[in-house]
Amino acid sequence: MKKSLIMMAAIALVGCNGANNQTTTTETTEEQKAVAVKVCTAEAASVDITEVYTSEILPYKQNDITPAAQGLHIDEIKVDVGDRVRKGQVVVTLDQTSLKQLELNLATVQDTYNRMKPVHEAGGVSDQQIIELENTLSLQKEMVENMRKNSVITSPISGVVTARNFENGDLFAAAPILHIMQIDKLKVMANVSEQYYTSVKVGQKVDITVDIFPGEVFEGKVSRINPALDARTRTFGVEITIPNSKERLRPGMYARATFNMGSRQGVLVDDVAVQKQAGSSERFVYVIKDGVAEFRLIRDGRRVGNKVDIIEGLEPGEQVAITSFVRLTNDAKVEIINE
Repeated sequence: MKKSLIMMAAIALVGCNGANNQTTTTETTEEQKAVAVKVCTAEAASVDITEVYTSEILPYKQNDITPAAQGLHIDEIKVDVGDRVRKGQVVVTLDQTSLKQLELNLATVQDTYNRMKPVHEAGGVSDQQIIELENTLSLQKEMVENMRKNSVITSPISGVVTARNFENGDLFAAAPILHIMQIDKLKVMANVSEQYYTSVKVGQKVDITVDIFPGEVFEGKVSRINPALDARTRTFGVEITIPNSKERLRPGMYARATFNMGSRQGVLVDDVAVQKQAGSSERFVYVIKDGVAEFRLIRDGRRVGNKVDIIEGLEPGEQVAITSFVRLTNDAKVEIINE
């Protein structure tokens, strides 16, 4: 009886060992099985360097119509919001009472001077008296000229009236009477990164796009470059002038200005090869070499069609995986299955 029990235990032990050996062999086979992947080859290519800056479209010129003297009544505002005006056109006239009084004073002083001048030449009036008369006459002329400018106001620019803050008969206070904008040309101000200071030139073309006209590009040109950089943002201001003869664009629109900063030699791979690391903003690829996958962090640049420019971390000619990312790990064995 005891011998039978011993033999049965031995048989069971041999059976268990055989099962364990079979399981270990199966697991080893699964671990060593290569991951099937498709790959693409990193290519050297010339990559255009473009930078996009967002800004607001501004009028090319704008002006507030404001008399120098306050407390005058507005006689007539000759234009309204939306009206077009020419440079030099009379747009506002103010009450002429003060001007007429000054003109009468000037006439009186002028008459006195005219009568006293011959007397002075004959020696009947001192030099000091005639000098005082000349100073008074000069002052009265300046006052009359100044009042004339403030009584009849012309537009210093050609453009469109965009605001009117008073009505005829109102007493002029601090606010501008009118606001005029020149919009047959417009401008955009862009704050460009300091690294491109030597790349931006006056006359350089800049592509302007606005959301209201999707897919349409308006051509602008660099008209002015600020010679000083902002120490806080490390940027410099660039003014872009945009022709707008048809006046399709308007001040206040949100715009994107695209600068072409030249080109450089880059490394391009298919965009599907670049993966984002979970929990961070870092990007990586799997480089395939000698049948083994290598996890490698990279620094990517702009997208060029269906490819991505790799700025750092990859060399031309290297192969990178474009499939099977879930199964890939660093040092994993792989089998390339590109057709």
